[in-house]
Amino acid sequence: MQTAEEIKKMVRSTYGQIAEQSYATNATSCCGAGSCSTESFMLAGEDYAAMPGYVAEADLGLGCGIPTAFTALQPGERVLDLGSGAGNDVFIARRGVGPGGQVIGVDMTAAMIEKARANNHKLGYQNVEFRLGEIDHLPVESGQVDVIVSNCVLNLVPDKKRAFTEMFRVLAPGGRFVISDIVLEGQIPSGLEKAAEMYAGCISGAAQKADYLNYIADAGFQDVLILKEKDIVLPQEILETYLNDQELTAFRTSGVGIRSVTVSARKPGGEASEQSPDSACCGGGCC
Repeated sequence: MQTAEEIKKMVRSTYGQIAEQSYATNATSCCGAGSCSTESFMLAGEDYAAMPGYVAEADLGLGCGIPTAFTALQPGERVLDLGSGAGNDVFIARRGVGPGGQVIGVDMTAAMIEKARANNHKLGYQNVEFRLGEIDHLPVESGQVDVIVSNCVLNLVPDKKRAFTEMFRVLAPGGRFVISDIVLEGQIPSGLEKAAEMYAGCISGAAQKADYLNYIADAGFQDVLILKEKDIVLPQEILETYLNDQELTAFRTSGVGIRSVTVSARKPGGEASEQSPDSACCGGGCC
């Protein structure tokens, strides 16, 4: 079994390579983890192109939702993006908070930080900052942000319980988060659990859905809501890479669920936002 540090090292290595890949390459692979199919498919990602503030160069196709579509950001708010990659959600959040707000992106991969800073240099935003750091040891002072967003990243963190505790710490009283992530319902085959590519590709590092929601509550958050949920179906070609015929048949008939969820919650205290996250639904029955 890999240690937490071994997992982090593997994730850094993988996402360092991903930082140099195009959106098209990442979108047609295992959540960006590698070129594992000759066909074009996106396992969990969604199209950001219509989002205000979208910057194509910052979209690496690595998400499993669009959390910034549900944040109901207000001018002047302070936003933190966990696992900010090349800056996709950061730049969209900056559009929401305006020049009077602040947006910080944190990522553990130096190549991603370099790419995000280069993108921001082109845009010239003075209220956007990217910091190298880990989600379970955030380089952010306590009580300094109003909103946290994250897209398909917490599943990569070995100590998810500590990650939510850190999120609670850095949020101001009354602050909120909206996170898109991968969760499981049931036990996935050991072949998938052990595959480094599938870990970096968001699947084998995912927590059980019930445990995930408990981590949020245990950290002290209130008003926990699942704003959106969808099934992720792993293509036959990917499964055949890691499972033999007997294991594959057992998995297909097991009822095990791999799901993308967008979850919101609030830190007690302060004044709750006049507009709740779910009221910012992107439409089309997505809530």
